[in-house]
Amino acid sequence: MTNHLISIRDLQVHFPIKTMILQRTIGVVRAVDGVSLDIEKGKTLGLVGESGCGKTTIGRAIVRLNDPNGGEIRYEDGEDILSLSGEKLRDMRKNIQIIFQDPYSSLNPRHTVGGMLQEVLTVQMHMDKKQAAERADELLRQVGLSPIYALRYPHEFSGGQRQRVAIARALALEPRFLVCDEAVSALDVSIQSQIINLLMDLKDQYQMTYLFISHALNVVEHISDVVAVMYLGKIVEMAPTEEVFQHPAHPYTRALLSAIPILSGRKKRERIILHGEVPSAANVPPGCRFHTRCPHMDESCRESCPELKEISPGHWAACSKI
Repeated sequence: MTNHLISIRDLQVHFPIKTMILQRTIGVVRAVDGVSLDIEKGKTLGLVGESGCGKTTIGRAIVRLNDPNGGEIRYEDGEDILSLSGEKLRDMRKNIQIIFQDPYSSLNPRHTVGGMLQEVLTVQMHMDKKQAAERADELLRQVGLSPIYALRYPHEFSGGQRQRVAIARALALEPRFLVCDEAVSALDVSIQSQIINLLMDLKDQYQMTYLFISHALNVVEHISDVVAVMYLGKIVEMAPTEEVFQHPAHPYTRALLSAIPILSGRKKRERIILHGEVPSAANVPPGCRFHTRCPHMDESCRESCPELKEISPGHWAACSKI
């Protein structure tokens, strides 16, 4: 019996490039191009990589905000999320929720916080008004806000408070799986730590499973059980968090980790500078996608794209030089 809550196989999400006038398709952006991932129940998978690598696209595909071009996303019972529609999709979304990067743009400025929460509870959870009001107050307490804030509008909150409201709204449906899409990147460092601790407490309290998408590697190291590194639409390395940070195998992973600021007194790393720009996902280079910037590149890297292989128990990497 599998212990995976979410299983992704060969996921592909391509966006068409159209001309301005006739709207003819002249190319595609391969945002996600053949990704396979398993996320265990009760665990946090950290998904990292540079901006534009496809991290957010995977998260949005899981909650069906993007429609993939191919592949499968299977929930615990084996049902393919991508095949669902109508009432079945609405029921599935109760189990799978998302927290966006910008809490202000994801909250309706015309509704009070209490009104937003109560609407979710009455429409989706079929509570009456009294039950919804009581549950909304309870949700606010759980995320560290006083129930008196239920009468306020989003613009009356700070960034950290708005993100707490967004978390409360996501929890209203009692999901089992939560996509955190750069959930703390727009916040001050001191507020980031509060939100991270809140997410970890809620995970333990509700036995939740997270996909934590971020470019902040120090945050990912703190919250994640497993880390997957993404580059130009593909996973290039995946392993338990400590293994990735202590023994990175892929040249791209090593370059990413070398850029983490070192606190005073900790062992210094050799800074690895990658030359050149990240290729466009609309014009993916042949062979290994990283070869245009890789310091270890040779001619074989131009010819074939390496697949993920297990280089040690639980540690996977996609590099022909390993």
